[in-house]
This record gives sequence, structure tokens and C-alpha cells, in this order.
Amino acid sequence: MYFKNEFWALIPARSKSKGLKHKNIKKIAGKHLIGHSLITAGKCKKIKKVIFSSDSKKYIQIAKKYKCDEFHLRSKKNSTDNASEYSVFREYINQKLKKKLPLPLYFVHFRPTAPIRNMKTINKAINYFKKNKKKITCLRTASVVNDPPYRTSRIINGKLCALTKKDFDLDKWFRPRHFFPKTYKCNCIIDIYKTKNILKGYLFGDKVIPLITNDFKIDIDDKKDFKIAENYLKLKT
Repeated sequence: MYFKNEFWALIPARSKSKGLKHKNIKKIAGKHLIGHSLITAGKCKKIKKVIFSSDSKKYIQIAKKYKCDEFHLRSKKNSTDNASEYSVFREYINQKLKKKLPLPLYFVHFRPTAPIRNMKTINKAINYFKKNKKKITCLRTASVVNDPPYRTSRIINGKLCALTKKDFDLDKWFRPRHFFPKTYKCNCIIDIYKTKNILKGYLFGDKVIPLITNDFKIDIDDKKDFKIAENYLKLKT
């Protein structure tokens, strides 16, 4: 097993999206959705190889219009609704191992549903990861959640209940946000994994370092998200 001291980007896009049919190849601001992530990965000098992974030969043909070094046609098993992101990375790695081909020490994960990325943030994330790599398992970009999730509710036996414990006294929980600790949500701008951890059976691990960003963030799931991203990109051009 031979590892290169490099960062490779893997961009996975399956064809059977539920919220918005074939969203990964819909055009936004003149480019296919997958194209935005492929272009960003191709422009980043810190990324030495760009891999596009899909269960669809049609998607792969579209991806060839953009800068990409390698194409991975994944199995049906790892293309279902229940398939994990981990399974896609592991399948790609296993194929390399079987052919006795080199692998990178690190993988950059660009989800195509987050097409808007700032190159400064990408470079900052990779540099931050390199600086801390010995003491972490993974890096994920994250954003502050403005509305504390503690103020959201569950429904138990037909009544609204607090999110964190079985407490129906909502006066305690519907308070100004400064009463609650800050919470964060991973924003899908960039995740960075260690290949050795994927071989051990996980992507994230128990020492995930966050890079907090203030960048515009969108994870496209439906037509509304698509429109928001499209309007933002139009304003930038």
C-alpha cells in the first residue's frame, strides 16, 4: 500500500435524488450543478487530483465537460437511498487497493449540492488541517446556528415537548437566544478526511476540528434552495 502526501478531491453525485429529480445535473448559472464543484476543485492548487463518482454513465459524460482527472462508476449497492457517504469513499479506495495503485493521505469531500465556495476558504481549510493533522481525525467547515435548536420542540402524546429532555413546560425553553450556548451546523463547504481512518471504517472520527465560516451557505435539496443559489450566483456575475 503506497500513500502520496497529497489531497485528492472526491465529488460524489448519484442519479436518484428524491427532493428534486436529477438535481445534480440541472443547470444553475449556466453550468450543471456538479460542474460548480468540479471547477472549484480543479482550480485549487492544493488539490492534486479530482475524482467524480456516480452510479450514472450519463452523469459521468456530463462531468467530462469539466476539469476532472478520474471517473468512478460506483456499484448499485452503494447508490441506494440508504448508502452512506463512507461507502462511496471506501469503494473507491478498495478499487485502488485491488489494482495496487497509490492513494492520497487525505481526501477532500466536495458535495455537489453546495455549489458556492470561496477559494480563500478552501485554502484556509486545507492549511488549517495540515497545521493540526497530528491531533485531529477530520476537519469540517461549520456555521453558527442563529436560532438555537433548544427552542424547537418534539411532539409526545399529542403535546409539544422540549427537544433535549421530556419537559412540557415550554416557558423554560422559549427564551431569548443569548440564554443558550452557541450551536453550529456543518455547512458542506468542505470536509477533509484521512485515508487511514477510512480504512479503519469511518470518515469523521472523535476528534473533528471545525473551521467556522461566515461564507454564504446553501445545501440544495429542493426547488426553493435551487432558486436561492441561482439568484446569489447571478448577483456575483
